[in-house]
Amino acid sequence: MLSDLNLYAGRRVLVTGHTGFKGAWLCEWLLGLGADVHGWALPPLRPSLFETLGLEKRLRHEILDITDAARVQARMAELKPEFVFHLAAQALVRLSYREPVRTFTTNALGTAHVLEAVRAGNFPCSIVVVTTDKCYENDSAAYGSAAHGSNSRHFKENDPLGGHDPYSASKAAAELVVAGYRDSFFSHGTEVALASARAGNVIGGGDWAEDRLVPDCIRALSVGRLVPVRNPDFTRPWQHVLEPLGGYLLLGVKLKEARRQKSAEEIAHIAQAFNFGPDPESNRSVRDLVEEVLCHWPGKWEQAHQEKHLKEAPLLSLAIDKARATLGWQPRWDFAETVAQTVAWYREYFEQGKKTDATSMVDFTQKQIEAYSRDPSS
Repeated sequence: MLSDLNLYAGRRVLVTGHTGFKGAWLCEWLLGLGADVHGWALPPLRPSLFETLGLEKRLRHEILDITDAARVQARMAELKPEFVFHLAAQALVRLSYREPVRTFTTNALGTAHVLEAVRAGNFPCSIVVVTTDKCYENDSAAYGSAAHGSNSRHFKENDPLGGHDPYSASKAAAELVVAGYRDSFFSHGTEVALASARAGNVIGGGDWAEDRLVPDCIRALSVGRLVPVRNPDFTRPWQHVLEPLGGYLLLGVKLKEARRQKSAEEIAHIAQAFNFGPDPESNRSVRDLVEEVLCHWPGKWEQAHQEKHLKEAPLLSLAIDKARATLGWQPRWDFAETVAQTVAWYREYFEQGKKTDATSMVDFTQKQIEAYSRDPSS
């Protein structure tokens, strides 16, 4: 199904949040597909994958804050993209406790600004809004006793939304914004098709965010320190960043194809929420992930202090049946391959990526995209 992504060649594509980890990977993939890529985001934090890949000079880069409604609307009217991938967000759970208002403003109101700009611009468009697996009302007691396996509960797209922390609640609110705009403005014609995407816990090379497990591992291992681990028994649906990005790109293609058929019924079939997660056996504990990383980059880990007032769900898993059946999407890399590819990127970075010429890391990143995109049956 990934062969369908050639549709993006020559198309005008807007990626919000393109200076972030997932946004940079998505832009690199789109550039490889021949898309005309435009990016709106805040300046990248350092170090950043965006800068490592030299993306500022390779796409149409613009510093733009999505909380600035007037500017978003003005620029959207000028650009009139054929595809919008809305990734711009405050994406850190622990930061959301320190800056809850900023988190809600960016994640919920910022999403409304982007969608309102498309509505006001009145141009044909396919939109994928990226939220998170943490948008669900998560009562961990509803899970079975197994960390992963037949007794575990997997959240489905029609399960209740919620959130016990500002980040999760803000992403649930963003989903409600999407549903409200879709039902109120984008469901009666065939010009705009709007869907949302909920991904699992994403890992991959080039993530340097604070308080995130793999970046914490790499920062410690690269200087010979013990890896700090806060919640070793928590279980998450770990997946390589290319897995959900492939899903987002495929979803964008399906939205475009539905619009091309000029069928409101077909658009309604695709313009929905979709989970993109790993197969159940990749739902592993934090301890499992850290120890798998250490198989590729030897070191040791230690239990780190966890603030008691910060509430995170100990168990989380996604049902991906809908994406399989409706989009023909499915995960390609298992847990071991996901970790191996992730650590390989960082090891290459520390060996080659700090040189002034970014070409080596661009080539390595493109090779990982090519390896993922290759037909597994070939």
